[in-house]
Amino acid sequence: MSTSAEQHAIVTINSVSKAYQRGNQPIPVLEGISFDIVRGEFLALMGPSGSGKSTLLNLIAGIDTVDSGSIVVDGVDIATLNESDLARWRAAHVGFIFQFYNLIPVLTAYENVELPLLLTTLSRRERREHVEAALEVVSLSDRMEHYPSQLSGGQQQRVAIARAIVTDPTILVADEPTGDLDRVSAEEILGLMARLNAERGKTIIMVTHDPRAAEKAHIIRHLEKGLLNDVSP
Repeated sequence: MSTSAEQHAIVTINSVSKAYQRGNQPIPVLEGISFDIVRGEFLALMGPSGSGKSTLLNLIAGIDTVDSGSIVVDGVDIATLNESDLARWRAAHVGFIFQFYNLIPVLTAYENVELPLLLTTLSRRERREHVEAALEVVSLSDRMEHYPSQLSGGQQQRVAIARAIVTDPTILVADEPTGDLDRVSAEEILGLMARLNAERGKTIIMVTHDPRAAEKAHIIRHLEKGLLNDVSP
């Protein structure tokens, strides 16, 4: 039986709207979006190109800001934070997984994973403990001194996941995390994300266009033309 803590909404999205300017013309991207994300949920956001799913992900992650409405993450209304406070909030609470890994090529796997920890007060020894633990979770302890160019696409994405979880963030956000991978590597990454969710209770919000990837999620939410279309269990 689920406990009340497990059912607590870690993210509350309330009447969120967002538009971008094209010259003098506002282009609506999201219009009055409202829903909750429960702690420990694995959510997939799907929709056609231009539906607003990546914009919504960026708003939840604090990369972009809402025009109206609110987004509350673990009790913090991030729409009220100024730019510097929002940057500190992102560093502490959000782990990012990108389609193209975003690893720094001149840094080793270890050094890439360590990067978010350089913003903390952890000692070098404590940082090493965290990095080694994160690389062990993604089964890359034997590759920590390798550079991205020495790793396969799937291995690079696992390094990126280790970097995303090394700070033990409140939420993991993934934007097309398997979009640049072959099917076998994609299945490995999706399996890893599912284990992080099931075994470590990580709340994951994933944008994907791939129905096979979305099948790993608990809930699929569909966006179309900036509107929440339906919810599938």
